[in-house]
Amino acid sequence: MAADIVNLRQFRKQKARSEKEKQADQNRLSCGRTKAEKNLTSALNEKAAKALDQGRLEKDDGRTDRD
Repeated sequence: MAADIVNLRQFRKQKARSEKEKQADQNRLSCGRTKAEKNLTSALNEKAAKALDQGRLEKDDGRTDRD
């Protein structure tokens, strides 16, 4: 019944390093894009929102079906 001995200080530091690296990867993806890529993403989001709004059903009094 031998257990691995773990240094908690080192374990906490390693966990903090991995969390920082995860955050850095996420920041690289979101902030490390060119202006053209950002504009493309924005245009695609606007197009999707417009398509969603076009499919919405409206009643005679101007309210949507879900109001």
